[in-house]
Amino acid sequence: MISNQILQNTIEGMKAISRVDMCLMDVEGKVLVSTFAEPVATGSEVMDFVESQADSQIIKGFQYFKVYDEHQLEYVLVVNGSDDLFMIGKMAAFQIENLLIAYKERFDKDNFIKNLLLDNLLLVDIYNRAKKLHIDVDARRVVFILETDQSKDYNLLECIKNMFHGKSGDFITAVDEKNIIIVKELEELDGYEEMNRLAASILDTIGRTSDGSTHIAYGTIVKELKEVSRSYKEARTALDVGKIFFSDRDVFAYSALGIGRLIYQLPIPLCKMFIKEIFADKSPDDFDEETLVTINKFFENSLNVSETSRQLYIHRNTLVYRLDKLQKSTGLDLRVFEDAITFKIALMVVRYMQYMETLDY
Repeated sequence: MISNQILQNTIEGMKAISRVDMCLMDVEGKVLVSTFAEPVATGSEVMDFVESQADSQIIKGFQYFKVYDEHQLEYVLVVNGSDDLFMIGKMAAFQIENLLIAYKERFDKDNFIKNLLLDNLLLVDIYNRAKKLHIDVDARRVVFILETDQSKDYNLLECIKNMFHGKSGDFITAVDEKNIIIVKELEELDGYEEMNRLAASILDTIGRTSDGSTHIAYGTIVKELKEVSRSYKEARTALDVGKIFFSDRDVFAYSALGIGRLIYQLPIPLCKMFIKEIFADKSPDDFDEETLVTINKFFENSLNVSETSRQLYIHRNTLVYRLDKLQKSTGLDLRVFEDAITFKIALMVVRYMQYMETLDY
């Protein structure tokens, strides 16, 4: 249903052009929106007009018009203040009727896109409804998911819609309270570099949060409307994987998740078995802060002992001692590439398990 705020803005705009006051009522005579300073009609007068066969009528100097929504009487429009009341009133009623049609079509499209994203439509329904709603089924598209603490704010949703300038091929909606979904129609030559720039532009527009709670993720580019749900699922995965393994970023692309995407698909029992095989009864959680900082910095510097010791402000021999100590504890020598890979994967698996545990609570 169209909001009263939109209706109020509409009649105020028409008054500014025509210099005619207008009042819009429901079929029971209740005033919904008005530019009049005083009441202009009683409930009984409106009810009498509603029950009459006339589509327009003059009552006590005011011109009344019936406003329909698909042949169903929806509103009564009352105008006054000009010699051309009939023409202005008919134009105003026509404008409101078209506004109802436009918003209904927008609502229908929104429902269609939500059901499309959630895989609630049969293939034949996708093509039939897309044709009815004038949606191109062969356009290239990609799905973005914007997660932010601000996402419950209606103004934020409108801000994102305004950013895309109401382009007919783009759809902005929400399937839950936490995320805003953007289905973006692409040009023929648009690729993932453009998607990264667009994602960064969206974050710049709404403002990045200092606590790192705002993220945006996107799936792969698809070439048919029926594949949009796949891009949406990929964006969902990218959002989860990104928050687990790439906490220093706020833009996550499904096509650039690396080994994190593989780990995310592992069942938890298999992960536990792998960690027990590597660390026995121990866990990376048992390591002290100094050891964890050393390990992470060693990986950051591509297993370079000299550079790692320099960045940690410690002697090379001190770093070697720490690595030897870790080797005795775990049986893995991080200076050996194969052991380093095993250890790195194990750390990522533990991080994944910890994330999944938080979802269970």
